[in-house]
Amino acid sequence: MLKIPDGDASSYRFAQIDDYFRLSRRNFPHRRATLSLQARVSDGFVPGTWGFGFWNDPFGASLGFGANRFQLPALPNAIWFFHASKENHLSFQNDKPASGFIAQAFHAPRFHPALIPAGLIFPVSRKTTRNLLGRVIAEDARAIHIDLTQWHAYKLDWDETRSAFWVDDELMFESPVSPNPPLGLVIWIDNQYASFTPDGRMTSGLLAGPEAWLEIKDLEIKRDPD
Repeated sequence: MLKIPDGDASSYRFAQIDDYFRLSRRNFPHRRATLSLQARVSDGFVPGTWGFGFWNDPFGASLGFGANRFQLPALPNAIWFFHASKENHLSFQNDKPASGFIAQAFHAPRFHPALIPAGLIFPVSRKTTRNLLGRVIAEDARAIHIDLTQWHAYKLDWDETRSAFWVDDELMFESPVSPNPPLGLVIWIDNQYASFTPDGRMTSGLLAGPEAWLEIKDLEIKRDPD
């Protein structure tokens, strides 16, 4: 069980399982894989984020879902089941879900000039920056509406040409967006939010909340041969 204590918005509270801590991104362990597990959460509206899947830890520091050693930031590559409370807006597309419980995949090049545009520095250009990132980063997602406090069986399948997501053996979402490897496993719960809205507003911070937990069992990873 991953558990965070109750608290105000003055401190970062998180619990995480991963298999990439202290590794550079080029040495992350997964190139294609299938992840299956059962999970439930203490409340369907936990302030912050939680989820499970594979990603490339693009932030490079503790800005977002963990506290790995410092690395330069990167564009996101991920496939995961992701829950984000209402304070979050975590999509670069205007027609994709940006909060709630979603099945989501990102594919991006390992480096692109969009990583260092003036729009990340000067607020007047942030809307343009978001539009540029939306063109560079391939993204697909679908909202999933289930009782998250009950046990469900989750599976995600990541191969060279698609991302696919099942809940209780029902295919919920399938997309041609496939993350750029290598990626690392991440399972987490925290009290953080981040938002980059269509009008260019960029905010992030911490949220007050009660004790919260994410319980998992029957975790299995099947790695595709290289």
